Amino acid sequence: MTDSNDPHLQAEILVQALPHMLRYDEATVVVKYGGHAMGNEQVARDFAKDMILLEQSGVNPVVVHGGGPQIGAMLSRLGIKSEFAAGLRVTDKETVEVVEMVLAGLINKQLVGFINGEGGRAIGLCGKDGNMVIARKVTRTVYDPESRTDTHVDLGFVGEPEKVDRTVLDALLGREVIPVLAPVANGADGQTYNVNADTFAGAIAGALRAKRLLLLTDVPGVLDKDKQLIKELTVDQCRGLIADGTITGGMIPKVETCIYALEQGVEGVVILDGKVPHAVLLELLTDLGAGTLITR
Repeated sequence: MTDSNDPHLQAEILVQALPHMLRYDEATVVVKYGGHAMGNEQVARDFAKDMILLEQSGVNPVVVHGGGPQIGAMLSRLGIKSEFAAGLRVTDKETVEVVEMVLAGLINKQLVGFINGEGGRAIGLCGKDGNMVIARKVTRTVYDPESRTDTHVDLGFVGEPEKVDRTVLDALLGREVIPVLAPVANGADGQTYNVNADTFAGAIAGALRAKRLLLLTDVPGVLDKDKQLIKELTVDQCRGLIADGTITGGMIPKVETCIYALEQGVEGVVILDGKVPHAVLLELLTDLGAGTLITR
C-alpha cells in the first residue's frame, strides 16, 4: 500500500502537477457546478477546497452553480406545483421569485461560505449584478403527434443569455477573488429570468474567452453506444453523434452548450462527473484527465 502521508510521495505529486499548473497559469477556467452532488455538504466543501487550490496555483476560476433539486424542494415546501415542458421548468411569476431566492440567495451564499470557510475569498453574484447578463425570453416548440405539428410552449420567465458584460468579472479576476455566479438575470424589459446553468456558464466562458469550461454533471461524460466513455471529441464529431442517436436526451443541450462556447472562443470544454472526488483537479492538473474533452 502507498502511504499518502509520505512526504516524498507528496513531493512527487507536486512535481507531476507542475507542467499542468504552468499551462493554466493566469488562465481563466469556468466551472459549472450542479447536479444532485450539490446537496452533499462534504462534496461541496471538497469542491470549495479544489477552487481555492486552483486560485492559489495561478488559475482564475469562475464558478457558475445550478440548483434544480433545491428549487424543486423549496417549491414543494411552499406548496407550489412545478411543471416541466420541453425539458425546462415552466416558471411563472410565483415560481421565479422562489428560483431567485434559492439560486441567488440560499445556494449562492452557502457555496461562498464554504469557499471562505476553507480559507479562500469568494464573492457571490448573479447575472443581474452590474448588468453582467441580459437575458431574453426562451421560446420552445414541441412536436404534437396527434396534429403532426410543432406546438409553441410558453415557459414563462425562462430566459437565455442575450448579452454578457464582463466589466464586473474583469475587475475581480486576478485579484485572489473567486466569483460565484447564480444563473438569474434581468431581461431588457426589466423582468427577472431563470436561466439554465449550463447555458449561463457557456455564455460566461465565451465572453471571457476561457481556456476551459468544465461542466460537472451526474455522468462520467459523453458515452458511446456501448456506454463507454469517449475521452475526446471535436465539434464535427459531436454533431455526428447527435445525428446518429448516440448522444440523446439531456446530453444534447449540454453538448450544444459546449459547441456554442467553443464557437465563442473557449479553447476546450470538458463534461465530467462531479461526484468523483477532486474531478476538477484530476482534469486540469494530472495526465489522467477526467470526462470528455471537446475541442474545435
